[in-house]
Parts: sequence; C-alpha cells; structure tokens
Amino acid sequence: MEQAIVIGAGPCGLSAAIELKRMNIEPLILEKGSIVHSIYRYPTFLQFHSTAELLEIGNIPFMTPHDKPTRLEGLTYFRTVAERENLRIHTYETVTSLQKEGDRFTLHATDRFGRIKTYTAANVVVATGYFDHPNYLDIPGEDLPKVSHYYQEAHPYAGMKVAIVGGNNSAVDAAMDLVRVGADVTVIYRQNELSRYVKSWVRPVFESMIAKEHVRMLFHANLLEIREQDIRVSVAGKEEWIANDFVLALTGFRPDRTLLEAAGVSFHEQTGGPVYNPETMESGIPNLYIAGVVAAGSRANEIFIETGRFHGKLIAQSIASKADPSLFFPS
Repeated sequence: MEQAIVIGAGPCGLSAAIELKRMNIEPLILEKGSIVHSIYRYPTFLQFHSTAELLEIGNIPFMTPHDKPTRLEGLTYFRTVAERENLRIHTYETVTSLQKEGDRFTLHATDRFGRIKTYTAANVVVATGYFDHPNYLDIPGEDLPKVSHYYQEAHPYAGMKVAIVGGNNSAVDAAMDLVRVGADVTVIYRQNELSRYVKSWVRPVFESMIAKEHVRMLFHANLLEIREQDIRVSVAGKEEWIANDFVLALTGFRPDRTLLEAAGVSFHEQTGGPVYNPETMESGIPNLYIAGVVAAGSRANEIFIETGRFHGKLIAQSIASKADPSLFFPS
C-alpha cells in the first residue's frame, strides 16, 4: 500500500508531492498525460501572467531573464523540479476509479496501452486540474474539424477567416497573434465589454486594434451555428451569416470532479465546488484531499498556480499529523 497517491502532475500536484516528501511521506503521482500537461497545452509562445517567483514550488528558485516567464521556461522549470526532487511519477496512466474501502483507498488506472493497474493508498490527493475539459457551446456544427477549443499558434491560420468565441485573455491573445499573421479576425463575445480579467498591459493594445478595425469585435453576441464555410451569429438580437474558415471556441474550461463524485465527496449547491476544510484541504471523506483548481467553485480562475501551490503544505502537514509509519508497506 502506498502512503499517499497524488492524482495529477500539474504544478499543484507536484507541489503537494514535494511537501509530502519533506514530511518523510513518499508519494506516488499518477498522471494521465505528460508532466504539467496543462502547461504543455498552452499556446506555443505564451508568456505567463505571473512573475517567476509566484510560480515557484518547493522553495526552488525559478530563474528567468524575463519579467514574466514563457511557456517553454515553465515546462523546463517544473520538469527540472520533478527530476531534482526525485518524484515518483507514472505518466500516461489515467485513474478511472477511486473508492474508499475501510481505512484505505483503491484506485484503478489505465495506461496508454490499455492495461489496467490497481493501487491502494492510505491517503489520496486529487489535483486533476481542468484544462482537458472545455466549456462546450452545444450548437450545431461544433463537432466540425474546423472548430477547436484550444489555441496553439497563429501560423496555420494565416490568410484565413477566423472567428474567436470569448473575451478573456486567451481570446484576446489569440486574436492579436492572428492579426499579426494576416488572418481576418472576428471576436464574438456575449458581454457588452471585454472581461475585467484581461491583462492591463494588453487591453489598450487590443482596444487599439479594434478601433483601427484590424479586429472585428462583436459584443453582446452569440455564435448560434457553424457550417463548413460560414457561421450564424446573433448580435444584439439580430442574426447574420459571416464567411468563415476556422472557429476557435476559447470559452474556458471546467474542473473534472468525476473521481471526487464517485468517492462520495459533497459539493456546495450554490458554487458547485467540493466541500473541504480550507485549513487542511481534506474533503468530507477522511484522508481524501483536494489540491489546485479542482477545489474551485463555478469560476475556475478562483484558484490558479499562484495560490494552489500552497495547498500542498497544508495537505502534507495534515497527513503527517495522522501518519503511522507501521501501516505502510511497499506495493
């Protein structure tokens, strides 16, 4: 039986594992993708909103010559930290079930070859993030090949008519990139103005692009239908068809709480977030802990790397305070 299993090798999962090791509790991390897979899925040339210092885990310095580190630097940093801390990580193993049986948890996982593996643990930390679960529009044509809920880089869209759905940082950043490669960009946003979360140093540049008509910005608008060569949009209640080659539905993501639900964790009716003790991050199920954005309510940006990285220390202290080393033995 494992002393502790951490589900998810994102920054918050890695942080929890590091803090556990420093409490002499040896964790195993199960990750369905690569290490910090969500950061790997970020746009190729993304620059973090946060400074390097605010992304550090385990008190290991994040060194960069830039004011704000890049995606590539983030991948290098977190990968190096995992190596330096000698963390046990099983990548490409998807946990499919989590059950409490007496004083231990049983987990079933499937690897990339379809093989099923079974683990038992005295403690489990769920740090599954949210980047693999986009908010779908649920409209006709959303399943067409021209539609993506992720943006990687601008080059494939050069000279194309691209519609972007959303008005937050991801949508604004993508629109600005696409304009620079010569794409014809239309941004469709249901609100009457840009999100207040748009980066302060980006907002004036983007607003200038709108004013100069480099970007067609449609406020109070909704995408209603997607076809191969056009899209149907409602703008202030009036519908129109717009010629279109690609759609980027950058409408955000939602935490995956399937494992928590299966394990019997309770959720707040108003926010949808799981019930847990904020002093320990322990859920209502004894020895089942929550780390990172999966602990957030209906707004996923309530918790991010800057704040979620501190969950690990609370979890490690709680587990260590209850630990009895005689209960643990090798798998």
